[in-house]
Amino acid sequence: MVMNVSLAVIMFGVALELQIDHFKAIFKEPKGVIAGFISQFLFLPAITYGVIWLLNPHPSFALGMIMVAACPGGNISNFFSQLAGGNTALSVSLTAIATLLAIIATPLNFTFWAGLYPPTAEILQAIRVDIYQVFQIVGLILGIPLILGMMVRHYKPALALKWTHWIKRFGIIFFGGFIVVAFSMNLEHFMDYVHLVIGLVFLHNLLALAGGYTWGKVFRLGDADCRSLAIETGIQNSGLGLLLIFTFFNALGGMALIAAWWGIWHIVAGFGMVFYWTKVTPRFKTHSNYA
Repeated sequence: MVMNVSLAVIMFGVALELQIDHFKAIFKEPKGVIAGFISQFLFLPAITYGVIWLLNPHPSFALGMIMVAACPGGNISNFFSQLAGGNTALSVSLTAIATLLAIIATPLNFTFWAGLYPPTAEILQAIRVDIYQVFQIVGLILGIPLILGMMVRHYKPALALKWTHWIKRFGIIFFGGFIVVAFSMNLEHFMDYVHLVIGLVFLHNLLALAGGYTWGKVFRLGDADCRSLAIETGIQNSGLGLLLIFTFFNALGGMALIAAWWGIWHIVAGFGMVFYWTKVTPRFKTHSNYA
């Protein structure tokens, strides 16, 4: 219950930064939004499924990868998009739309792809996950805070900005503590499988980042838009994933480790992409032009 309320508060804080105009962007920049939707909700779960079939990881690890892929993008993606020279407006719009669509898309994507892979389907059957309860929890955590937060932002913008500052601090502390708990509960498993967890998350995240950028190129978007799509696809709301894992899977070891390590790694990867696009790429272009 405490975790549910805490994540709902964090999502409320995210919604305090959203405006109706962010949703109107789907009509102003339809290609970017459509490309982002495909990358996040279709490509990432599908490529995750392909990696699982190819590598055949432990079923609990596979289930954790599917859970992360089914979650919407994290709100920290807007921060990275801005630092990396991406289209921040597009990034914020995609976060808003993805958060709204996740109320339906996250439960559907998770149960669909997990049900297709026999080892993970066996876990779902053994635990007897109630899909309607998943919809209910995700709706309560994402839907209600989203509506309330946007209402406060619309009618009390000054108050929204004030609250956002404190909720962001709370979110960092809570999410950091959440990760510590996840690792402490599964420390023995992590030490035994640390190489597998790190390797799977690294590959998974790399494919997400590269896939997001590629979908931008497929839709013939500008480089700034492609950067935002890469970050939106590679920075996932693993906090939501961890909450669902603790709620419905009793903090299942492999699932929790994948989601928790993803929460750490995607921050490292985000700063890595910022460094590459702002430091390495400009130098490379300057050298090429000089040559």
